[in-house]
Amino acid sequence: MKKTVSSGVKKNPAPLHYQSPDGQTSTPEIDRLVEEMIGRIADKWTLLVLEALAQHGVVRFSRLAELVTGISQKMLTQTLRQMEADGFVTRTVYPVVPPRVEYALAPLGESLGAAFCGVWQWAEANYAELERQRAAYRERKGLSA
Repeated sequence: MKKTVSSGVKKNPAPLHYQSPDGQTSTPEIDRLVEEMIGRIADKWTLLVLEALAQHGVVRFSRLAELVTGISQKMLTQTLRQMEADGFVTRTVYPVVPPRVEYALAPLGESLGAAFCGVWQWAEANYAELERQRAAYRERKGLSA
């Protein structure tokens, strides 16, 4: 289909609608949820917190900060709050002095982690080829590694 251009400004294209492998088009509600989840998961911290909790089970905040290398306390707090709001993690506060707070994956977080496990599998299976492609591109463009 040809797009029309008026006054040099392109009109907004039709919004993207996701399709299943069998060609079924999703609903606008599902489209919004998928886009929201891609945005959330595209945030590396969410994926790394999911993986840390999947590997280590119930974890205190300070231990989680150690496991997720490079995350600031502020970003870890924000990430955990959003994950709790989405139902991906559970937060348990124990009434002791000082208060003890533990985090664990909720069933929804476990299923999300399983869904994105394919990214790690893909990376493992394609690492050498990806590096070969990148090196070939750098060589073609005269770029250093």
